[in-house]
Amino acid sequence: MELADSLKEFIEEGQDWERKNTSVKGVSIIRLPSYKNRAASLAIDINPIGENGLPMKKKGIMIMNAAELQAFREAFKNEKLDNLINVLEDVTGRKSAGKPAKADVVQL
Repeated sequence: MELADSLKEFIEEGQDWERKNTSVKGVSIIRLPSYKNRAASLAIDINPIGENGLPMKKKGIMIMNAAELQAFREAFKNEKLDNLINVLEDVTGRKSAGKPAKADVVQL
């Protein structure tokens, strides 16, 4: 089935807030319910998968159109974000989600 046909079927027959995974890890499609004068629609949800196989965040980033996608791409490419996250981690004492640090365990 073609992608467009698959998405048309999902928007017509899917349940409100139903999520369909894609072949791209961490990227899914969500069916948004109709609301007032707006018909049901679809959105892309981006929530990267961690080393443990689970989503990294409780909620991902929902993208509904090409302009939003482009805006997020531009924001993520900004090199100032690298500096900001490094300083933020230093200030808060938190480090990025990577491999867990070895616990300092006293053997009994």
